Amino acid sequence: MKVKDCMCNDVCCLTPDKTIKDCATLMNSKHIGCVPICDNSQNVVGLVTDRDIILRAIACDKDVNTTPVSEIMTCNICSCSSDTDIKDAEHLMCENQVKRIPIVDNNKIVGILTLGDLSANYHVEDTGVNNTLNHICGCNEKNAE
Repeated sequence: MKVKDCMCNDVCCLTPDKTIKDCATLMNSKHIGCVPICDNSQNVVGLVTDRDIILRAIACDKDVNTTPVSEIMTCNICSCSSDTDIKDAEHLMCENQVKRIPIVDNNKIVGILTLGDLSANYHVEDTGVNNTLNHICGCNEKNAE
């Protein structure tokens, strides 16, 4: 199975100059937990999660009405193409301990793959998604102690 068979292809993006408030408002209206940040050519330059807003903006007392998302976004993000095998994408998520990855074809964002997409659309062995979640959250290291 390929990533394109289970990814969400209705992706809401913002440009780096949009404010943190713009991002939070978009997340609220679309019921999403992350927003890819793209330049004017739809190239992914970063990613902002709801957690980023709390830890990098609110906890740091940034003005959400004026601070651009570029100040809180994660820049070094992993991504894959829509033709990537789903097992490879799952491995990428485990390896990088992320719950979401942008899907990029020809340097343009075409979708996003989340842990929820994996569990809802991808038939894995009983422990497959569970193992992925454990790796992403670092649960294996905690259980080993």
